[in-house]
Amino acid sequence: MDIAQPLLRFDGVICRFGDVTAVDGVTCDIAAGSFVALVGASGSGKSTLLKTVNTLVAATEGRVLFAQADVRDLRPAALRRRVGYVFQGIGLFPHFSVAENIAIGPRLAGEKLAPSRIAELLELVELDPAFATRMPDELSGGQRQRVGVARALAGGPELLIMDEPFGALDPITRDALGRKVRELHDALGLTTVMVTHDMAEALLLADRVLVMNAGALVADETPRALLAGAGGAIAQGLVAVPRQQAERLAAMERAP
Repeated sequence: MDIAQPLLRFDGVICRFGDVTAVDGVTCDIAAGSFVALVGASGSGKSTLLKTVNTLVAATEGRVLFAQADVRDLRPAALRRRVGYVFQGIGLFPHFSVAENIAIGPRLAGEKLAPSRIAELLELVELDPAFATRMPDELSGGQRQRVGVARALAGGPELLIMDEPFGALDPITRDALGRKVRELHDALGLTTVMVTHDMAEALLLADRVLVMNAGALVADETPRALLAGAGGAIAQGLVAVPRQQAERLAAMERAP
């Protein structure tokens, strides 16, 4: 791939469902190696836009280009091998073991993961390789989501997309897993796009923050620029929440 070309391009993407326009003409490029957070209120279209990447949702108009190819022209199994997906709500198959869950993507592509590769993936997400034989209902929520991340990495993807990956987790587990995902992004040379409603999470993890509202992209800024007041009213309304929380906590610390 030409290094001057973005790894991922949304080109005038519109998604309609009946009379509802969920995504309304989004155009932007995602550079290889970047960590991008897609932020917005519920119903802003961010999850729908993300799902156009691996064709779980088909764009009504416009194109989604991955490595310069229209995703609609790629074989789904091959595309999903190159694009790891961490589901909202984890989404492990309850009747499959941890090893079987991790191996499902390569299996659908006609390949079998060796036990040593499954052990390596478990270690990447800081789980003991012995977890391979466990069933999902034997794991905590944080452990299940770590397995979800391992599953997304199993095919050696170029792109990792995550849809509210930590939303169901307690704050301590959420913070730890967010740090681990950022560490893996850097260590494995991934390109990552993460949907989150949590602006603090976006500011702390991402290199670039895209803000959506009513299906449209309304801001595209670095975390530092957002903290300095850039991005417009909608973006600053989202930034205000963690800022005000931090100010209230600081005031509590100063109180006699």
